[in-house]
Amino acid sequence: MSRVRVHNFAVSLDGFATGEGQSLDEPFGHAGERLHEWFFDTRVFRAMQGKTGGSAGVDDAVARTWNEGVGAEIMGRNKFGPQRGPWEDHEWTGWWGPNPPFHTPVFVLTHHPRPSIEMEGGTTFHFVDGGPEEALRQAREAAGDLDVRIGGGPSTVRQFLAADLVDHMHVAVVPIVLGRGERLWDGLEGLEERFGIESVTTPSGITHMTFTRR
Repeated sequence: MSRVRVHNFAVSLDGFATGEGQSLDEPFGHAGERLHEWFFDTRVFRAMQGKTGGSAGVDDAVARTWNEGVGAEIMGRNKFGPQRGPWEDHEWTGWWGPNPPFHTPVFVLTHHPRPSIEMEGGTTFHFVDGGPEEALRQAREAAGDLDVRIGGGPSTVRQFLAADLVDHMHVAVVPIVLGRGERLWDGLEGLEERFGIESVTTPSGITHMTFTRR
């Protein structure tokens, strides 16, 4: 069976994976881009933007595994966009422009389904009114023999961890303190009993933690 994976998921020293006050202009609230600056410097990110150069160290080596062997993604509605409640703007197709970086089917968890949106480059957004198990069933069907990535945000990753549906997870601990926002680890006491955990800290100050199901 395909694996369920989390990659390049950044949290602050105090465990926040996004800041407070998400808006159209600030997808990560008051955290801004601080949780992801380490990724922006890597060669893999620059290549995704059609650029050359960037760092080629451990940060890049870890980051570039995010899309290897992935056939579908699951994300929460807050990762797809800032709207809440019934969809009022069906023109909104996500933060990423006409050609999102996923290039696979993407299943968006929401209590307000809407028609699927086919984008350039092979990304199609499907909107699922169901829990983690139902979203995973649909994503696995779409992915075939490939893996399913849980893209975030923190509440979505937390739901899949709580349901014991995650096989592999990479968390990048960023040396900043946010103080407020949405935390990843709440309610997940004893998580280390289910996973083997390895970590490495890079010159950029990022600690990459890898969780592999025992």
